Parts: sequence; C-alpha cells; structure tokens
Amino acid sequence: MRELTYNEAAVEAVAEEMRRDPKIFYMSTDPIGPLLREFGAERVRATPITEAALTGMAIGAAGSGFRPIVDWRQVTFCFVAMDQIVNQAAKIHYMFGGQVSFPILYRAAVGGGGQVAAQHSQSPYSMFMNVAGLRMFLPSTPHDIKGLMKTAIRDNNPVISFESSRLMTRKGPVPDEDYTIPLGQADIKREGSDVTVVALAWLVHEALAAAEELAQEGILVEVVDPRTLVPLDAQTIRTSVQKTGRLVIADEAGPTAGFSAEIAAVVTEDGATFAQLKAPVKRVCALQVPIPYSPVLENHVFPDRQRIITGIREVLHGRRSTAAA
Repeated sequence: MRELTYNEAAVEAVAEEMRRDPKIFYMSTDPIGPLLREFGAERVRATPITEAALTGMAIGAAGSGFRPIVDWRQVTFCFVAMDQIVNQAAKIHYMFGGQVSFPILYRAAVGGGGQVAAQHSQSPYSMFMNVAGLRMFLPSTPHDIKGLMKTAIRDNNPVISFESSRLMTRKGPVPDEDYTIPLGQADIKREGSDVTVVALAWLVHEALAAAEELAQEGILVEVVDPRTLVPLDAQTIRTSVQKTGRLVIADEAGPTAGFSAEIAAVVTEDGATFAQLKAPVKRVCALQVPIPYSPVLENHVFPDRQRIITGIREVLHGRRSTAAA
C-alpha cells in the first residue's frame, strides 16, 4: 500500500470530493497549490485575510445549495469568527426548522511542537464541543484524516476538521480505493488488558511508543483513539475501561474543562464502567498556561510518552493522582 503524509492525505480527500461534486468549492487566505491548479480560481478562492467574512459566506453558500470548505489555517484565526460559528453555523439548521441543510467543512490546525508561541500553539476544541450543532474530528493518521474528511465533506451539517500541526509531515499507509470513515467511530490502535490510554492526535503515537516500552515489562496497554470528538464513541471507551479497569487520558490541550474531563465523566458517570475501575482516572495534559515560545519551555508544557508512562505506572499501583500534568 502506498504511503502519504497526513497533509497529502487531507488534500487528496478534498480533491477527490471536488471531482465528485461540482457544488464543492474551497476558500482560504492561502490556497493550496495543487487544488488551485486543478480546479481553477472559480472553485479555489484566494480570499482576503478576513476569517469572519469567510466563515459567514460559507453559511450563505451552503444554504444556497453549495458545499463550501473553509480553511482557517491556524485555529487561532477562527476566533475572530466566533459569532458566525457559534451563533450562526451551529444553530441555523435548527432555527430554520430543519427546512434547509448547511453542509460546511471548516479546517483548522491545532497543537504545538512548532515553537510558534502562545497564539498559534493552541488546542481549543473543547470550546467548540460545548456548542450544540457542530460536528468535529481530530485524526491521528493519514488513513484516518482522509476517510474522516471525505465523510465530513459529504455530511449535511457543519463539521470542523481539527488537524494536528505536529503530524502534517508524518507518513502512513493510505488505500488507493475510495473509502470513508464514519463520524463517531473510535479506533483501538493497540489492544491490551492492563490499562486503557485514550489519546488524541500526536499523543496517540506517543501512547503507542509508551505501550511498546512497557510491553518489555509485561504491561499490556490498550490505546484508544476517539478520532471523532463530536459525536463521541463513548461505548468503545467504556468497553475498553471495563476490560482493563484503569484509564489514562492523554491530551495536548490543558485539563480545565477540556476533552480529558469529558472522557473522565463519560467513564465515571456510567455505573457499569465505574464499578470496574481499580484506580482513579489519570489525566496527562498540557499545563494550564499560555504556550511558551522557547523550545525548552514548550517541551516542558506539553505531555509526551514519558509522562504517559508515569501516568500508567500511577494507575497500575493504584496511587491517587493529585494533579493533571
């Protein structure tokens, strides 16, 4: 099977869907060269740097029968369009009484690793998870980003594709044939029986590396990648924790009111799952601070495989966690 980078797989998904459906068009302040060359300036629009306008234009276009894709580039840039996202795109289908669909794909890079400082190293997906009416996903592999993106483009709802900055050049196998991955379907990246690690994006790979290291000691770690944030595949996570009795959550975002807190609630609010827990849930998250520019300080703020290993050892020994770090 051929290998593509994470970014190449995403671009290929968009190109294939644009060939399939002439109603799809792309808007970005920095258009992707291969798309522009193939589809021309009518369908791949180079726009002014005004994300509020792009985001709002997409809503109008979607309601008029088109299927727009808006590339915000960095997630930070969409903050100036919060009214259009939260008050309009998320609610407009409901406010129209279901009479009109608004199929929109918004793309945004998230996460650190590039030493681009506090404004451009954020993972604020939990902000959007709190808003009813939006779907969103965060893939960890080229295979997953392509399949999920194709599904999202075909969806009749507003969907946000959060894409890990750290993974853009990471390669992985991608089938030649057309395929999609349903939203709301988690993937068990590695099976194990001693502890479940639910990890997102780049930290899926760090969790897999931690699992490989601990396997040398006979510790069997199950790594679950939710892939989709909304809808969330809670059942796969609960089933895994019921099997292992222990849970570590690895997230590049901070712990306060974040995705990690949602996963902890999903597990502990379910009586059947809670009854199987052998240790408190452990969260391995970024520190709750603005992301530093300094590479040394940035590395200190973000979790990695060693912190995941430390978290796994804590739950294996039943020690109560005092902080998410």
